[in-house]
Amino acid sequence: MTDVRLRAEGLQVGYGDTVVVDGLDVDVLDGTVTAVIGPNGCGKSTLLRTLARLLPARRGQVLLDGRRIDHTPSREVAKVLGVLPQNPVAPEGLTVADLVARGRYPHQAWYRQWSSDDEAAVAQALGWTGMSAFADRTLETLSGGQRQRVWISMVLAQGTDVVLLDEPTTFLDLAHQIDVLDLVERLHTEAGRTVVMVLHDLSLAARYAQRLVAMKDGRIVADGTPQEVLTPDLLHRIFDLEAQVVLDPVTGSPLVIPIGRRHRTPVR
Repeated sequence: MTDVRLRAEGLQVGYGDTVVVDGLDVDVLDGTVTAVIGPNGCGKSTLLRTLARLLPARRGQVLLDGRRIDHTPSREVAKVLGVLPQNPVAPEGLTVADLVARGRYPHQAWYRQWSSDDEAAVAQALGWTGMSAFADRTLETLSGGQRQRVWISMVLAQGTDVVLLDEPTTFLDLAHQIDVLDLVERLHTEAGRTVVMVLHDLSLAARYAQRLVAMKDGRIVADGTPQEVLTPDLLHRIFDLEAQVVLDPVTGSPLVIPIGRRHRTPVR
């Protein structure tokens, strides 16, 4: 039986007087790639931030390897679980190597300073993302796709086997989106990472994840394989979207074709 790495039970989370996620249960299974999908404002990022212990739950609990994450010391959590939030910000003038080195913070202590293991972890992370040649460059001199690779490098240098990515392809052109998602696939298949990511592109989510968790109004309305979740009926229910679903000619995964009001009569 596949182990559960992260579990949310009866989760309620909000901001101020607004409840965003309510009564939510979900399991993240070891060695899987899960994509969380849903319309804007449905609670995807709120769920991810709560799983990462960046937001406290009002009710319910999050378990990491069977332990309540809010009762586990931060450094212990950070050795197991790495997170890349939306739109991360770094101090101006920071070099690529310096940023990636910050991923080693959970492994530092007053009795254990920077070591050859830390150096090797940073070099390996930069190698994984193809950013070794940019180690001495400042972040401001990089393209959007390159910066995203550097942030992912920092998470990799952290050395966790569970990785949470909140919209890792936002603001990237299509080629860079594919580059980042190909990297995620390598992390899963070659490095054995368990990955949860929030994605907006449904067809790319179906191509790169074995499991989709679809949310609406703070609740999970569908959870399963891409073939089970991306059906015309469920797309209408989740997104209020009329769409056809065909097979991706490259991967055989579901490919979502929106219809829209102008094209409800198919072109022949």
